[in-house]
Amino acid sequence: MSAPQIVETIAALRTRLAAARGARIGLVPTMGALHEGHLSLVRETRKRADTVVVSIFVNPAQFAPHEDFDRYPRTLEADAGKLAAAGGTDLIFAPPVGEMYPRGYATTIEVGGPSRGLETDFRPHFFAGVATIVTKLLLAVMPDMATFGEKDYQQLLVVRRLAADLGLATEIVGAAIIRESDGLAMSSRNAYLTPDERRIAGQMNVVLKRLAAKLRNGEPIAVAEADGRRVLLNAGFASVDYVAVRDTKTLEALTSLDRPARILAAAKVGGTRLIDNMAV
Repeated sequence: MSAPQIVETIAALRTRLAAARGARIGLVPTMGALHEGHLSLVRETRKRADTVVVSIFVNPAQFAPHEDFDRYPRTLEADAGKLAAAGGTDLIFAPPVGEMYPRGYATTIEVGGPSRGLETDFRPHFFAGVATIVTKLLLAVMPDMATFGEKDYQQLLVVRRLAADLGLATEIVGAAIIRESDGLAMSSRNAYLTPDERRIAGQMNVVLKRLAAKLRNGEPIAVAEADGRRVLLNAGFASVDYVAVRDTKTLEALTSLDRPARILAAAKVGGTRLIDNMAV
């Protein structure tokens, strides 16, 4: 199978996609350092689209100064090889920072609703950066659909809200979390973990499963949330930002399971911050 071509400018991207207009175009936005979770998004997109574009761009706008932008893995050659071996990708859009944020760039997009709380409480800059780059990618590619992983569940809902509010024609598709053999959600940041930290990280999924079972058996939400934080700390996590039970569609806080709910968690092991979530 031929390797997907890499383009670095919006102009080149649009030229390459011009012939595909009229058929269905799908986009998989990524920051690179690809793993099986990303490849599953490509496969899901391929089922629904005739042409698949994978974007690879480490977006500086979603990193705070103290976060890991400079050390975030950049492995374009290896990523292109993985996409070629897996098949299903027609085009890789890998722009430099100056292409997406040229000199004088001064526009930011902010989304309310599902962005409130959770990640925003700890990374207040994050969703404005995500909303801005996702909008720019959707305008550059003009896809019929774009696929996002459910691991970043709050992000998925923010992007759906963004597309609905701006009247974008792109269908936003959520794809299931892909996990390691011990249940750890696949993430590019897992590469930061030492062997001991990796063992601890695998407990996050275990804790969420137990909490979901307790909630279904009638444990009060506030008790389950507090218990989840305690158990993660006891398992060796350095800190816990949140363990929260929220409305599946809006991420509003719940006091009872009177509608579909999801548990979301964020915690640090060593210096690495991990997130996960699970339907109740």
